[in-house]
Amino acid sequence: MTLHLPSLDGATTWLNSAPLRSAELRGNVVLFDFGTLTCINWLRTQPYIRAWSRAYRDDGLIVIGVHTPEFAFEHDIDRVRRAVKERGIDYAVAVDNDYAVWSAFDNHYWPALYFVDTDGVIRDHHFGEGNYDRSERRIQQLLDVDRDLVSVQPSGIEAAADWPNLRTPETYLGDQRGAPSQWALDGKWTSRPEYVELDEARGTIAYRYHARDAHLVASPGTQGPVPFRVRLDGGAPGAAHGLDVDADGNGVLDDGRLYQLIRTPDAVRDRTLEITFLAAGARAYVFTFG
Repeated sequence: MTLHLPSLDGATTWLNSAPLRSAELRGNVVLFDFGTLTCINWLRTQPYIRAWSRAYRDDGLIVIGVHTPEFAFEHDIDRVRRAVKERGIDYAVAVDNDYAVWSAFDNHYWPALYFVDTDGVIRDHHFGEGNYDRSERRIQQLLDVDRDLVSVQPSGIEAAADWPNLRTPETYLGDQRGAPSQWALDGKWTSRPEYVELDEARGTIAYRYHARDAHLVASPGTQGPVPFRVRLDGGAPGAAHGLDVDADGNGVLDDGRLYQLIRTPDAVRDRTLEITFLAAGARAYVFTFG
């Protein structure tokens, strides 16, 4: 069955572009990239999407990001705008707060790529991370170009996971999707559908995990910045601190986003992470690992 590019009219707003219509994209190869700003899997694909956009735009490739929020705070347009700027995204982004574009594509995944040919036909898709060489070759095939693949060297939060040593799955903390795992709360917390919220200062979340990287999607809630302290196996993380924590384990929840707590520089093994929030109001949504 031929699948034609559906309508984009349901996007609530557009960033980096005036609103785009499906009909006006005809004649170009179009790559649609579905993501949401806190998704570590989407973040790790971004160096490749940016590189393809820049490498093939003169050949007729149009990249369109579709930001479909997972959590309520991701509906905030200014927050999405900041994330687009931080990621160096210079192509059009459809803000899909009502899930209209997501539904039109019958999409179910972050991240998800859809490859559209010059006749407006969806010719291929890819869900999740990886298979970057195959995806780029598909772009080249649709553009009718043949050259060396672009060189991409991800770093920071966008660096690929240490897949051979990643044994701990993502873990949601709220009532809606939470499940028993190797984590525990200490202090006075209230469980909400999307998150757990700290009611009094100095509440702790402990997690026993096995991975190089440990991340937490969190926000300061409505009460302003929330300082926190991370301990790894009972002590300061030192050289294992993540991008959002110093060597002594100190950090601050300053916005709703993904925080990298730990990046282990040596051999990966079972570790115990403890994160203590020093003020009330912290909201913790999901742990992810890499």
